[in-house]
Amino acid sequence: QVQLVESGGDSVQVGGSLRLSCVASGYTYNSNCMGWFRRAAGKERERVADLNIDGTTWYTDPVKGRFTISKAIGSNTLYLQMNSLKPEDTAVYYCAARGRNCFTYEYWGQGTQVTVSS
Repeated sequence: QVQLVESGGDSVQVGGSLRLSCVASGYTYNSNCMGWFRRAAGKERERVADLNIDGTTWYTDPVKGRFTISKAIGSNTLYLQMNSLKPEDTAVYYCAARGRNCFTYEYWGQGTQVTVSS
């Protein structure tokens, strides 16, 4: 059974930084097939950043240049380094993993709250 457990969420002031972590257990597919999503209050879930099977990364435009997705070498631990945080980054952040074909996200964590205040 795949389990994704996020940590690192906190309350910070504008301009601050946080690093989110996600430990995946029971996940036997390519560990590059993971990403981060977020859901702000009253809004739909938004894809934030992906790792791709070829090692490339993707970011949604609002976080480009501020967020960095990475993976610990040799482990199923995924990170999201978030710098220059803005109030609009306030959301519950979810770790997710794709299935066998590395296309569809099939596994989700419970989420970790990030709150950015001015």
